Amino acid sequence: MTAEPTVHLSLAVGLLRRGLPQRTSFARWVAAAVAAARRRRATELSIRLVGVDEGRLLNVQYRGRDYATNVLSFPADLPPGLRLPLIGDLVICAPVVAREAAEQGKTARDHYAHLTVHGVLHLLGYDHEADADAERMEALETRVLAGLGVADPYRD
Repeated sequence: MTAEPTVHLSLAVGLLRRGLPQRTSFARWVAAAVAAARRRRATELSIRLVGVDEGRLLNVQYRGRDYATNVLSFPADLPPGLRLPLIGDLVICAPVVAREAAEQGKTARDHYAHLTVHGVLHLLGYDHEADADAERMEALETRVLAGLGVADPYRD
């Protein structure tokens, strides 16, 4: 039996902590996504939890969209040949997560788990631009989340 690769997570909080999951929860969700993607080496990333103003500013600056979105993924842009464990950064907008969870009838914790797994998979190269890629990514997310006790987020 092989050991799971080490995951190093930095968590930064740019708003009041009340109601936010603990670092241990984010670390568990990240590790589950990394394992499901079959990454075999050490992994390092950061997650920053932000409010609406910072979320909107980052979405405008990096995606040209003038609203706060739930999660932004910033894959590491390493020079060719440099093999560091860094995969990138995630920014999660806490008020958007809370609003979406309420609208979708799920717990905020489950929605944080989903968005964390979704974002980590983006950092590992998964996307959902083409239908086949979206189906593959959603199936992997669903499997990871089921293992964490979270219901299928794509179920109607």
